[in-house]
Amino acid sequence: MKIAITGASGFVGSALREKYDDVVEIHRNDSTEEILEKLRGVDVVINLAGAPIIKKWSEAYKKVLLSSRVDTTRTLVEAINKSDVKQFISASAVGAYPDGMACDESFEGYGGDFLAHVTRLWEGEALKCTKPTAVLRFGVVLGKNGGALSQMLPPFKLGLGGIIGDGKMMTSWIDIEDLVRMYKYIIEKKLTGTYNAVAPNPVSNYVFTKALGKALGRPTIFPLPVFVLKLLFGEGSSVLTGSKEVYPKAILEKGFSFKYPDIQSSLKRIVG
Repeated sequence: MKIAITGASGFVGSALREKYDDVVEIHRNDSTEEILEKLRGVDVVINLAGAPIIKKWSEAYKKVLLSSRVDTTRTLVEAINKSDVKQFISASAVGAYPDGMACDESFEGYGGDFLAHVTRLWEGEALKCTKPTAVLRFGVVLGKNGGALSQMLPPFKLGLGGIIGDGKMMTSWIDIEDLVRMYKYIIEKKLTGTYNAVAPNPVSNYVFTKALGKALGRPTIFPLPVFVLKLLFGEGSSVLTGSKEVYPKAILEKGFSFKYPDIQSSLKRIVG
Protein backbone atom coordinates (compact mmCIF):
# COMPACT_ATOMS: atom_id res chain seq x y z
CA MET A 1 0.00 0.00 0.00
CA LYS A 2 1.30 3.44 -0.93
CA ILE A 3 0.51 6.31 1.44
CA ALA A 4 0.86 10.07 0.91
CA ILE A 5 1.11 12.30 4.00
CA THR A 6 1.01 16.04 4.50
CA GLY A 7 2.75 17.10 7.70
CA ALA A 8 4.86 13.93 7.49
CA SER A 9 7.72 15.40 9.55
CA GLY A 10 5.48 16.27 12.51
CA PHE A 11 4.81 14.24 15.65
CA VAL A 12 1.90 12.18 14.29
CA GLY A 13 3.27 12.06 10.74
CA SER A 14 6.59 10.63 11.95
CA ALA A 15 4.78 7.92 13.92
CA LEU A 16 2.74 6.96 10.86
CA ARG A 17 5.78 6.92 8.59
CA GLU A 18 7.34 4.23 10.79
CA LYS A 19 4.38 1.92 10.13
CA TYR A 20 4.29 2.13 6.33
CA ASP A 21 7.10 1.23 3.93
CA ASP A 22 6.00 3.25 0.92
CA VAL A 23 5.32 6.86 1.95
CA VAL A 24 5.17 9.99 -0.20
CA GLU A 25 5.59 13.37 1.51
CA ILE A 26 3.42 16.25 0.36
CA HIS A 27 4.57 19.71 1.40
CA ARG A 28 2.44 22.66 2.41
CA ASN A 29 3.60 24.83 -0.50
CA ASP A 30 3.18 22.18 -3.22
CA SER A 31 0.89 23.28 -6.03
CA THR A 32 -2.09 21.24 -7.22
CA GLU A 33 -0.05 20.05 -10.19
CA GLU A 34 2.92 19.06 -8.01
CA ILE A 35 0.65 17.15 -5.63
CA LEU A 36 -1.12 15.40 -8.50
CA GLU A 37 2.23 14.17 -9.80
CA LYS A 38 3.14 12.86 -6.32
CA LEU A 39 -0.20 11.03 -6.09
CA ARG A 40 0.58 8.67 -8.96
CA GLY A 41 0.05 5.15 -7.60
CA VAL A 42 -0.99 6.41 -4.13
CA ASP A 43 -3.79 4.48 -2.41
CA VAL A 44 -4.45 6.63 0.69
CA VAL A 45 -3.82 10.29 1.48
CA ILE A 46 -3.43 11.34 5.14
CA ASN A 47 -3.72 15.08 5.77
CA LEU A 48 -1.91 16.34 8.89
CA ALA A 49 -0.91 19.80 7.68
CA GLY A 50 -1.18 22.70 10.11
CA ALA A 51 0.98 25.25 11.93
CA PRO A 52 1.62 24.58 15.66
CA ILE A 53 -1.40 25.48 17.78
CA ILE A 54 0.33 26.06 21.14
CA LYS A 55 1.87 29.48 20.50
CA LYS A 56 0.95 33.08 21.17
CA TRP A 57 -1.88 34.00 18.83
CA SER A 58 -1.29 37.40 17.30
CA GLU A 59 -3.78 38.40 14.62
CA ALA A 60 -1.10 37.54 12.04
CA TYR A 61 -0.50 34.10 13.54
CA LYS A 62 -4.23 33.36 13.63
CA LYS A 63 -4.21 33.85 9.86
CA VAL A 64 -1.31 31.38 9.63
CA LEU A 65 -3.23 28.83 11.76
CA LEU A 66 -6.23 29.17 9.46
CA SER A 67 -4.38 29.20 6.13
CA SER A 68 -2.06 26.30 7.00
CA ARG A 69 -5.11 24.12 7.54
CA VAL A 70 -7.86 25.44 5.30
CA ASP A 71 -5.94 26.60 2.22
CA THR A 72 -3.59 23.60 2.31
CA THR A 73 -6.51 21.18 2.54
CA ARG A 74 -8.30 22.94 -0.31
CA THR A 75 -5.30 22.53 -2.62
CA LEU A 76 -4.80 18.93 -1.54
CA VAL A 77 -8.43 17.99 -2.19
CA GLU A 78 -8.35 19.62 -5.63
CA ALA A 79 -5.49 17.27 -6.53
CA ILE A 80 -7.05 14.18 -4.91
CA ASN A 81 -10.27 14.69 -6.84
CA LYS A 82 -8.29 14.51 -10.10
CA SER A 83 -6.31 11.43 -9.03
CA ASP A 84 -6.85 7.70 -8.64
CA VAL A 85 -6.51 7.86 -4.84
CA LYS A 86 -8.87 5.42 -3.12
CA GLN A 87 -9.22 6.97 0.35
CA PHE A 88 -8.68 10.31 2.13
CA ILE A 89 -8.23 10.78 5.90
CA SER A 90 -8.05 14.38 7.12
CA ALA A 91 -7.15 15.56 10.60
CA SER A 92 -9.22 17.99 12.63
CA ALA A 93 -9.46 18.68 16.36
CA VAL A 94 -11.79 18.38 19.34
CA GLY A 95 -11.65 22.17 19.33
CA ALA A 96 -14.70 21.79 17.09
CA TYR A 97 -16.79 21.17 20.21
CA PRO A 98 -17.89 23.75 22.79
CA ASP A 99 -16.27 23.91 26.22
CA GLY A 100 -17.86 22.58 29.36
CA MET A 101 -20.13 19.85 28.01
CA ALA A 102 -19.83 16.16 27.22
CA CYS A 103 -19.82 15.57 23.44
CA ASP A 104 -19.53 12.74 20.97
CA GLU A 105 -19.97 12.69 17.19
CA SER A 106 -23.75 13.03 17.54
CA PHE A 107 -23.24 16.69 18.53
CA GLU A 108 -24.38 18.83 15.62
CA GLY A 109 -22.62 22.07 14.79
CA TYR A 110 -19.53 23.67 16.27
CA GLY A 111 -18.45 25.71 19.26
CA GLY A 112 -18.31 29.49 19.14
CA ASP A 113 -14.59 30.29 19.53
CA PHE A 114 -11.73 30.73 17.08
CA LEU A 115 -10.64 27.08 17.15
CA ALA A 116 -14.15 25.93 16.36
CA HIS A 117 -14.21 28.41 13.46
CA VAL A 118 -10.95 26.95 12.14
CA THR A 119 -12.18 23.35 12.40
CA ARG A 120 -15.48 24.18 10.67
CA LEU A 121 -13.68 25.63 7.64
CA TRP A 122 -10.95 22.95 7.74
CA GLU A 123 -13.43 20.07 7.78
CA GLY A 124 -15.54 21.81 5.16
CA GLU A 125 -12.65 21.72 2.69
CA ALA A 126 -11.88 18.07 3.51
CA LEU A 127 -15.49 17.05 2.90
CA LYS A 128 -15.35 18.46 -0.64
CA CYS A 129 -13.27 15.39 -1.48
CA THR A 130 -15.07 13.07 -3.91
CA LYS A 131 -13.16 10.00 -2.68
CA PRO A 132 -14.20 8.01 0.44
CA THR A 133 -13.31 10.40 3.27
CA ALA A 134 -12.84 10.19 7.03
CA VAL A 135 -12.22 13.12 9.38
CA LEU A 136 -10.37 12.49 12.65
CA ARG A 137 -10.85 15.04 15.44
CA PHE A 138 -7.71 14.81 17.54
CA GLY A 139 -7.58 15.25 21.28
CA VAL A 140 -4.22 15.83 23.03
CA VAL A 141 -1.88 13.23 21.52
CA LEU A 142 0.46 11.67 24.09
CA GLY A 143 3.81 10.15 23.16
CA LYS A 144 7.53 10.22 23.91
CA ASN A 145 8.85 12.15 20.95
CA GLY A 146 6.69 15.22 20.59
CA GLY A 147 3.34 16.86 21.16
CA ALA A 148 2.14 18.51 24.35
CA LEU A 149 3.74 15.96 26.67
CA SER A 150 7.27 16.73 25.46
CA GLN A 151 6.74 20.36 26.51
CA MET A 152 5.34 19.35 29.90
CA LEU A 153 7.98 16.81 30.90
CA PRO A 154 10.93 19.10 31.75
CA PRO A 155 9.21 20.99 34.61
CA PHE A 156 7.47 17.83 35.84
CA LYS A 157 10.77 15.93 35.94
CA LEU A 158 12.16 18.73 38.10
CA GLY A 159 9.22 18.44 40.49
CA LEU A 160 7.85 21.81 39.33
CA GLY A 161 4.69 20.50 37.65
CA GLY A 162 1.20 21.25 38.93
CA ILE A 163 -2.44 21.71 38.05
CA ILE A 164 -3.63 24.56 35.84
CA GLY A 165 -5.95 26.91 37.67
CA ASP A 166 -8.45 24.90 39.73
CA GLY A 167 -7.65 21.72 37.78
CA LYS A 168 -11.29 21.10 36.88
CA MET A 169 -11.04 21.57 33.12
CA MET A 170 -11.39 18.31 31.19
CA THR A 171 -8.74 16.96 28.83
CA SER A 172 -9.58 14.60 25.98
CA TRP A 173 -6.44 12.72 25.00
CA ILE A 174 -5.17 9.73 23.03
CA ASP A 175 -2.00 7.63 23.18
CA ILE A 176 0.02 7.97 19.95
CA GLU A 177 0.05 4.16 19.61
CA ASP A 178 -3.75 4.05 19.66
CA LEU A 179 -3.93 6.91 17.17
CA VAL A 180 -1.68 5.07 14.73
CA ARG A 181 -3.75 1.91 15.27
CA MET A 182 -6.92 3.93 14.59
CA TYR A 183 -5.54 5.10 11.24
CA LYS A 184 -4.68 1.51 10.33
CA TYR A 185 -8.18 0.38 11.34
CA ILE A 186 -9.90 3.09 9.28
CA ILE A 187 -7.78 2.22 6.24
CA GLU A 188 -8.34 -1.54 6.55
CA LYS A 189 -12.09 -1.19 7.19
CA LYS A 190 -12.45 1.58 4.57
CA LEU A 191 -14.39 3.70 7.07
CA THR A 192 -15.85 7.08 6.21
CA GLY A 193 -17.37 9.81 8.36
CA THR A 194 -16.24 11.83 11.38
CA TYR A 195 -14.44 10.15 14.30
CA ASN A 196 -13.20 11.51 17.60
CA ALA A 197 -9.57 10.44 17.95
CA VAL A 198 -9.67 10.38 21.74
CA ALA A 199 -9.46 7.69 24.42
CA PRO A 200 -12.79 6.68 26.00
CA ASN A 201 -11.82 8.14 29.37
CA PRO A 202 -11.21 11.91 29.35
CA VAL A 203 -9.78 13.25 32.62
CA SER A 204 -9.71 16.47 34.57
CA ASN A 205 -6.49 18.46 34.58
CA TYR A 206 -6.12 17.50 38.25
CA VAL A 207 -6.29 13.77 37.49
CA PHE A 208 -3.94 14.13 34.52
CA THR A 209 -1.43 16.11 36.58
CA LYS A 210 -1.43 13.62 39.45
CA ALA A 211 -1.14 10.66 37.06
CA LEU A 212 1.85 12.22 35.30
CA GLY A 213 3.52 13.04 38.62
CA LYS A 214 2.99 9.46 39.83
CA ALA A 215 4.34 7.96 36.59
CA LEU A 216 7.46 10.11 36.93
CA GLY A 217 7.77 9.66 40.69
CA ARG A 218 7.71 13.44 41.17
CA PRO A 219 5.60 15.78 43.34
CA THR A 220 3.02 18.04 41.68
CA ILE A 221 2.58 20.83 44.20
CA PHE A 222 3.11 23.99 42.14
CA PRO A 223 -0.17 25.14 40.58
CA LEU A 224 0.06 27.19 37.39
CA PRO A 225 -2.25 30.23 37.47
CA VAL A 226 -4.37 30.77 34.36
CA PHE A 227 -3.23 34.40 34.09
CA VAL A 228 0.37 33.23 33.55
CA LEU A 229 -0.72 31.19 30.52
CA LYS A 230 -2.67 34.17 29.20
CA LEU A 231 0.46 36.32 29.50
CA LEU A 232 2.50 33.70 27.64
CA PHE A 233 0.05 32.68 24.92
CA GLY A 234 -2.68 35.32 24.82
CA GLU A 235 -5.84 33.95 23.21
CA GLY A 236 -3.84 30.81 22.41
CA SER A 237 -3.96 29.90 26.12
CA SER A 238 -7.51 28.65 25.48
CA VAL A 239 -5.92 25.45 24.10
CA LEU A 240 -4.52 24.77 27.59
CA THR A 241 -7.32 26.19 29.73
CA GLY A 242 -10.38 25.07 27.75
CA SER A 243 -12.43 22.11 28.95
CA LYS A 244 -13.08 19.46 26.29
CA GLU A 245 -14.95 16.36 27.42
CA VAL A 246 -15.15 14.32 24.23
CA TYR A 247 -15.92 10.63 23.68
CA PRO A 248 -15.05 8.28 20.77
CA LYS A 249 -18.53 6.83 20.30
CA ALA A 250 -18.36 6.44 16.52
CA ILE A 251 -15.11 4.46 16.30
CA LEU A 252 -16.14 2.21 19.21
CA GLU A 253 -19.37 1.43 17.39
CA LYS A 254 -17.25 0.36 14.39
CA GLY A 255 -15.51 -2.23 16.59
CA PHE A 256 -12.23 -0.47 17.37
CA SER A 257 -10.66 -1.26 20.74
CA PHE A 258 -8.16 0.90 22.61
CA LYS A 259 -4.90 -0.54 23.87
CA TYR A 260 -4.54 2.37 26.31
CA PRO A 261 -8.05 3.43 27.34
CA ASP A 262 -7.08 5.12 30.62
CA ILE A 263 -4.53 7.82 31.39
CA GLN A 264 -2.58 5.70 33.89
CA SER A 265 -1.82 2.92 31.41
CA SER A 266 -0.78 5.43 28.73
CA LEU A 267 1.53 7.49 30.94
CA LYS A 268 3.05 4.35 32.45
CA ARG A 269 3.97 3.19 28.95
CA ILE A 270 5.36 6.57 27.89
CA VAL A 271 7.27 7.80 30.93
CA GLY A 272 7.03 5.11 33.60
